[in-house]
Amino acid sequence: MGDPRSAPAEARQIFGDALPVAERFAEFLADAGVVRGLIGPREADRLWERHLLNCAVLSEAVPESSTVIDIGSGAGLPGLVLAIVRPDLSITLLEPLLRRTTFLSEAVDLLKLANVEVRRARAEEVARDYEADVVTARAVAPLERLVTWALPLLRPGGELLALKGERAAQELDEAAPVLQRFGVRTAELRRLGQGRVEPPTTIVRVVAERTPRRAKGSRKRSS
Repeated sequence: MGDPRSAPAEARQIFGDALPVAERFAEFLADAGVVRGLIGPREADRLWERHLLNCAVLSEAVPESSTVIDIGSGAGLPGLVLAIVRPDLSITLLEPLLRRTTFLSEAVDLLKLANVEVRRARAEEVARDYEADVVTARAVAPLERLVTWALPLLRPGGELLALKGERAAQELDEAAPVLQRFGVRTAELRRLGQGRVEPPTTIVRVVAERTPRRAKGSRKRSS
């Protein structure tokens, strides 16, 4: 059985000087993450290939110094990984379940990540509180539902970056009516990490044209 703390050569290339922090997170995932049921026990031996590297290359698509909201953060994938590899980002981990937010807060403290906030809430409950540059999500919901949660969190011109699997193209087609209703500027598939991770990470990138209409009676947070 492999040691989850042993980073492959690709990790050294992708994480650079942040690799020791990534290794500490891998150790925490393989221990507390498994014990608390945030990841399956079979995932412990393939954390790097299946999870950490897959999430880390998402940084290729995130503009410099962005404010990022990670919906349904769970075990911190991709939000915590993105925070490790990109300290220039300001990241909010949005997660409704207490046991998961507890895990995330402990991880943030353990890794000494000054660029991360953990918030216990559902995306639809806090839409009026944010106008982020980027929203990320991994294994949260089909795209047609995900966009209804994510786009209200974005500023006009902001981007949803959703990590997807083999059904990415099909989900994009199925979400077409919702995307049209929200008046998005761009909706496309992208492959990240080509030549660095195998297989490359597939994402759906959706660029908001305008701020989606808020519910009647809602108020924008004062600054």
